[in-house]
Amino acid sequence: MKLAGKVAIITGAGSGMGAQEARMFAAEGARVVITDIAGDACRAIAEEIGANAIAIEHDVADEAGWESVIGTTLNAFGKIDVLVNNAGLTRSDTFDNTDAAFLRRMLDVNIVGSFLGMKAVRGPMKDNGGGVIINIASGLAFTSLPGYFAYGVSKWGVRGMTRLGAKELSPDNIRVVTLTPGAIETPSLVPSVRENAAALIPLGRVGEADEFSRVVVFIASDDASYVSGAEFLIDGAMIC
Repeated sequence: MKLAGKVAIITGAGSGMGAQEARMFAAEGARVVITDIAGDACRAIAEEIGANAIAIEHDVADEAGWESVIGTTLNAFGKIDVLVNNAGLTRSDTFDNTDAAFLRRMLDVNIVGSFLGMKAVRGPMKDNGGGVIINIASGLAFTSLPGYFAYGVSKWGVRGMTRLGAKELSPDNIRVVTLTPGAIETPSLVPSVRENAAALIPLGRVGEADEFSRVVVFIASDDASYVSGAEFLIDGAMIC
């Protein structure tokens, strides 16, 4: 029970890695607030987990929505120990096909959304004596893949925000860490990567959501109490 007594907010937890993180956090003793822009999906995950989970329909790029998430969390569970900025927008587009409106929306969700989460939890975490913020990046924050220009730009920004945030928030005993999934078996996995995993990935396969989620649990736990500002690749040696 690595997370016994902790309260965690996990965004984008209606499916994929976020849903598995929510399940694993609850299994490790945490109470979990599951948010997702897809309200029915996050409510289904909360119902599956049971009494230790609540669901909130939430667009992370909406600042007022963050106020509601924080208020609901504190009313339900009394504190906030962990934020996992898992929500993200993924869409392929070449540089030539990327217009300003699409780039702004990508940055709003993937960078501004995570920033708003960090800003929103800082006060409650400080009042609670500290906390952990985990920002989920992407392998495309370390390398490039043609056709994912805007997405890659946004995830490079997440890396920088983590490093700066770790410095800024450390006086409040708030740790900030980037976790970077490689090819993880989720609905958003690029089909060509799945089909060619044996050739592309040194470990010869895509990862499973629970393999990534175990690392999220470790970073959120007191076992990682001296880890902040760091970046972890969970990618089967694909980018090294």
